[in-house]
Amino acid sequence: MIGYAEADLPAGPARQVAELEARVWPGSTPGHDPALHPRTMLLVDAVGTVIAALSLLYKPIPLADRTYRAAGLSSVVTLPELRGRGCGARLVAAARAELAADPAVDLALFSCDRPLAAFYEAAGFDVLPGTVLVGGTPEDPLATDEPGFDKVVLAAFFTDDPGRDRAAFTGVRVPLHPGNTDRLW
Repeated sequence: MIGYAEADLPAGPARQVAELEARVWPGSTPGHDPALHPRTMLLVDAVGTVIAALSLLYKPIPLADRTYRAAGLSSVVTLPELRGRGCGARLVAAARAELAADPAVDLALFSCDRPLAAFYEAAGFDVLPGTVLVGGTPEDPLATDEPGFDKVVLAAFFTDDPGRDRAAFTGVRVPLHPGNTDRLW
């Protein structure tokens, strides 16, 4: 695993990540809002080919009379021809371990398409039943329960009282509001 602040990602790997994302999500725009302090994690093979990538995004989230220091997984992608071989799973597990070791992070929180929930659960994240992330901005929100979405919200808590904090995030609408670039992470 290799990690970089997105702004420091060398040109070669940055190009490979952009090409991989465009291949998997045609029409996507590479990169994230710098205000979210994006960090790129890569799994590369022996010759330096990016075989899987993801981004970590960071933002404080006010909820339940507290402000949590949250990180989210975004743009998790694996070369299509290597899917099912554990590459993405290794990268997601490494991202969770990195976040758990970071004293500046209280929780990892993100949404995914419902069929992918088991993949993230295998890496140590838990589904938060009934939880909705509200992305976008307060003036132009985008929620994970919008018509046409089939999303679930997952989390891992790294606080002194993870049970209490899990309860605070379960079955509620979470004001994520990461902006208009990364409307949901």
